[in-house]
Amino acid sequence: MSVLFDEAFLRRLEYLHMVSRKVYSGKQRAERRSKKVGSGLEFADHRDYSPGDDFRYLDWQVFARMERMLIRLHEEEEDLQIYILLDCSRSMSLSLGEISKFDQAAKIAAALAYVGLANLDRVAIVPFGEKLEQRLPPTRGKNQIFKVFRFLESITPGGPTRLNASLKQFVHQNKRRGMAVILSDFYDPEGYDDALSYLRYNGYEPFAIHLVDELEMTPSLRGDLSVVDCETGEVKEITVTPRMLARYKEVHQEFCRNLEACCKQRQASYFRTAIQVPWDEIVLRIFRAGGFLK
Repeated sequence: MSVLFDEAFLRRLEYLHMVSRKVYSGKQRAERRSKKVGSGLEFADHRDYSPGDDFRYLDWQVFARMERMLIRLHEEEEDLQIYILLDCSRSMSLSLGEISKFDQAAKIAAALAYVGLANLDRVAIVPFGEKLEQRLPPTRGKNQIFKVFRFLESITPGGPTRLNASLKQFVHQNKRRGMAVILSDFYDPEGYDDALSYLRYNGYEPFAIHLVDELEMTPSLRGDLSVVDCETGEVKEITVTPRMLARYKEVHQEFCRNLEACCKQRQASYFRTAIQVPWDEIVLRIFRAGGFLK
């Protein structure tokens, strides 16, 4: 097993799964219900009769009382589809400390996938950068976690971030809707608004997990420097002063606030964390913050 996913990692996954069940009061997240015409046990609603509907589902009591032909709708259980959209652009691989944003994102993705698989949900891993990369198709069952490990280990980050193009491609490639968990630093010069709106408009439940590096937020730089954009390779000559660093910190904080506000406006869950926090503690915080366990 790799350095990222060793025996200790697997033991922590099982612990996190038990915690997730307690947080959710023992209920299975896979017990999602949808209103369908069918033989489910629990009545949900009515709709008007349309030619071709099965007469077995007519509500004859309503017809006798109101002379209206209404079809009974029942709730049927469906498993939940979880798409984990993993940013594998070059900015995610940048490491100023002991761990990169991508390595931390991969661990969080594996943990969330394990909880979903153990709850009998269907989980897919979808890497993206400039475009969608080869994905791990929807899989189910706790024993599939080793397939998840191997897949995550095979990803090589690189290239720019194109959230809008990638997520539109994702929506067009999937007929079945579900929860779309986005693990990213959201460093896209074209922004993230349209991408999040597109997911919500097309029936997905967006959950943004925003990864930040404390060393990026508070750089200890001084003097004349050549700054290189890690994704585009663009070079700029700058003189770093205390005033510039203070302004940089303000801009970064504003970026985080705007992303959180954008998610709130689009009824998308939002969770921000520094990658310096241990991965298992991050996952526990995600559970307790709500949005992933429903």
